[in-house]
Amino acid sequence: MNDIERLQAIVDGSDNIVFFGGAGVSTESGIPDFRSTDGLYHQKYDYPPETILSAEFYYNHTEEFFRFYRDKLIVPNVKPNKAHTALARLEEAGKLKAVITQNIDGLHQMAGSKRVYELHGSVLRNYCESCGKAYGVEKIAQSKGIPVCDECGGRIKPDVVLYGEMLDDDCIRGAADAVSKADTLIIGGTSLVVYPAAGLINYFNGRHLVLINKSRTSADSAAELVIHDPIGEVLGALRI
Repeated sequence: MNDIERLQAIVDGSDNIVFFGGAGVSTESGIPDFRSTDGLYHQKYDYPPETILSAEFYYNHTEEFFRFYRDKLIVPNVKPNKAHTALARLEEAGKLKAVITQNIDGLHQMAGSKRVYELHGSVLRNYCESCGKAYGVEKIAQSKGIPVCDECGGRIKPDVVLYGEMLDDDCIRGAADAVSKADTLIIGGTSLVVYPAAGLINYFNGRHLVLINKSRTSADSAAELVIHDPIGEVLGALRI
């Protein structure tokens, strides 16, 4: 039995699957990964990406923050890939109960997933810091300099979790609860080095732990099945 057949058997025998994914899920849609050899961390800017994407930098160098944000985090015309669509089909079939993602691109919802915990927020949601008016991604993409509210002139902030900011309590609690109830946890496209998100694996008490990632992770030794292939290729091969 090959790896895909083993994964198929696990999926077929499960009725409460939770998927926890990271940047590797979206790289096949053309969105750059922060830590890969051609990702954001290996490009050259006046400041490192982790500095620019911090709350401190946002408040102290706001215009420079938005210049980087528009250039690197808003990816136009991006589409879900086979991993996103396979997960949406699994949810529709009643097997997948939740998607937990570290990504901020909204591709899981675009593919049709309904129950998605976005640990780090979404570029698709933005709000005025003064009056709270909500804006879509187009408002940020089409603005110049610092985007301001049409209603009150306040600054518009992306609904993404910056370095130095706390994750949303309700989102973390919901994700932890979903993991704790799962009979199968599939982890894909993440190196499991970003905390507190990576700590969610500690809530899993189910039967099957599956890891799908191109490189090794700290949880490989604990997994029943480890697949080091592209996640879209793996999930796309499932019969759902």
